[in-house]
Amino acid sequence: MKYLNEFRNSEIAKNILNEIKKTVTRPWTIMEVCGGQTHSLVKNGILDMLPKEIAMVHGPGCPVCVTPLHLIDKAVYLAEKEGVIMCSFGDMLRVPGSRKSLLEAKAGGADVRILYSPLEAIRIAQQNPDREVVFFAVGFETTAPANALAVLHAKKLGLKNFSLLVSHVLVPPAIENVMEDVDSHIDAFLLAGHVCSIMGYWEYYPLAEKFKIPLIVTGFEPIDLLQGILMAVKQLEEGRYEVENQYTRAVTEEGNIPAQEIIFEVFEVTDQVWRGMELIPNSGYKIKDKYADFDAVKKFKVDIQEAEENQKCLAGEIMKGIIKPYQCPAFGKECTPENPLGAPMVSSEGACAAYYHFSDMLRPEMLDLNKIKSKS
Repeated sequence: MKYLNEFRNSEIAKNILNEIKKTVTRPWTIMEVCGGQTHSLVKNGILDMLPKEIAMVHGPGCPVCVTPLHLIDKAVYLAEKEGVIMCSFGDMLRVPGSRKSLLEAKAGGADVRILYSPLEAIRIAQQNPDREVVFFAVGFETTAPANALAVLHAKKLGLKNFSLLVSHVLVPPAIENVMEDVDSHIDAFLLAGHVCSIMGYWEYYPLAEKFKIPLIVTGFEPIDLLQGILMAVKQLEEGRYEVENQYTRAVTEEGNIPAQEIIFEVFEVTDQVWRGMELIPNSGYKIKDKYADFDAVKKFKVDIQEAEENQKCLAGEIMKGIIKPYQCPAFGKECTPENPLGAPMVSSEGACAAYYHFSDMLRPEMLDLNKIKSKS
């Protein structure tokens, strides 16, 4: 398959790995921002193949994982409200709130539906004019155009029974937050290619200059990731700190301008709480006042305060690259995919889930998951 098979070629991978080994002379810590990249690194055995001088740590690039606890609680509250159809991507259903998950609400009789697009929720709203349809709009900049488009489409159709529960987060402020944490020691970043396909990468120039770090826009296939790591290592070894684009087949510097125009027609930047982390200034989107009729929180006057996180879940430290998933005492014991304490263990992009499901692709010295799993 064009643009896919050639990025999974084992011979090319070996050649890039050899070049990485020839280039690296000292330890470097590189963070991949995207949870999809984390899963690709683990399940393709790349962490095991890299020279030991290179430590890959896993950033806050899983939107499901960073959706704040109080928003899960709001989603559950709305789902259990009479006359409401709660629509969501499948990843969100098993994420634990302070009381229960959306899946548990569904088991209790709530009308919770898994969708693949917010535009499906528009169709459901049209088919059920006597009920309220809420779409749980979660994601980084990648999913924001489709969610904004759903609002515009609903307005055009004159729908009064459709709204969004918004949890959109932005990558550049998250990187800044990670770099300013005294416990984080990151030398370079692999940027999420799909985010940059929408937003471009011009926003990252100030971060490279401020923190003196290489930032490499990277795809998701094994060759993409290895090329991105090689580009980062070359910059580090040469003392450079630039924004480079490995993912040229999908990303341009300016990004997708029409998609950006749709985003900023409906959304505006706001401060955002990140689950397991904290309030990060200017790190999220909220619906503009002129589209307030489509804001579920305002429409239903939802007032649910932040609940306390489970103290046994160390998702924040994991997503800042301070520890690896297996270094959390609850990992594989009290916290499993069947009984998660936090979102990184259940999300398809969560770092904990990647380490749990693909433990056979990790070096024995990194962890012994077989022993961990046998105790769970």
